[in-house]
Amino acid sequence: MNGSPAAKRRLLALLALLAVFAIACDTGPQDFLKSQASVQTQKADSLWDVTFAIAVFIFVVVEGLIIYALIRFRQRPGREAAQFHGNTKVEIILTVIPSLILAGLAVPTVQTIFENSKQPPDALRIQVVAKQFWWEFNYPDLGIVTANELHLPVDQTAYIEITSPTNDVIHSFWVPRLTGAQDAVPGRTNTTVITPTATGQFWGQCKEFCGLSHSRMRLRVFVEDRSTFDQWVADQGEEAAEPTDSLAQQGQELFVNGQCAACHTISGTNAAGTTGPNLTHLMSRRTFAGAIFRMNEGNLRDWVADAPAMKPGSIMPSGLKSMGLSQSDVDAIVAYLLTLE
Repeated sequence: MNGSPAAKRRLLALLALLAVFAIACDTGPQDFLKSQASVQTQKADSLWDVTFAIAVFIFVVVEGLIIYALIRFRQRPGREAAQFHGNTKVEIILTVIPSLILAGLAVPTVQTIFENSKQPPDALRIQVVAKQFWWEFNYPDLGIVTANELHLPVDQTAYIEITSPTNDVIHSFWVPRLTGAQDAVPGRTNTTVITPTATGQFWGQCKEFCGLSHSRMRLRVFVEDRSTFDQWVADQGEEAAEPTDSLAQQGQELFVNGQCAACHTISGTNAAGTTGPNLTHLMSRRTFAGAIFRMNEGNLRDWVADAPAMKPGSIMPSGLKSMGLSQSDVDAIVAYLLTLE
């Protein structure tokens, strides 16, 4: 590369800037500008389109007037700029017009906000509890409690009640393609509604900084057709199957008679803790620990052995360092967890 060092630096800076613009143009799993998947995000997008069009129009008019003034009233030999103070008529116009625009935008905005907080009579009720650093999903009318992966039927409205335990911190429930962000405030319940219009898998995450693993507090929403959703409901309603393998049976004994049962629930056993996720049908999920790790034997073994090493700030203690488990105990517990389908 020829040229001075300064020219090289400018070229590198330009290339870096172009790379940033290229990245910004990419579409990711949480992009919602071109792929809304619910009635609520479609309404929000329509409101955004109107607001953006008005903003562009105002920008063009204002910048055009500035350019016109710069040319029309530019400095010329023998010409002195007019001296004046204030113009009441112009000031009133510049106050009234923005006020009318904002008032006009406020009406559909407030209407949309209130519509997104009402509970329709036939809605599927879901309680979302945000915890450091994972999500609990409770379907009170269906008797289902699960974690990190939310299942919804397509074309049916879900009424979402969002909160956080009183001893936790503020989180924010956000699934961009399905709904806007809604805070999860300790001791308080906020609500929103989701009416999915397309099946598929949708990514979400906590949008409020909540601690060391804030960026690792994610979730997935699976929107399914009615028959698939009904089958999932039926499967989730069953108790955990009894293990038949000797190693898994040993793991069950360690789990239900040890510290694990104090934090986790497994239906059909005496494990009834609520501090951690319900594990009754753990292996029906594709991810765990805030939807950041794939559900497989290797990841589960590493997690049980030393969860804080995998996810900083996790209240799940290290099995090897804090709970007094041996590596063979970890293997047995994992063998049991693998049977929880």
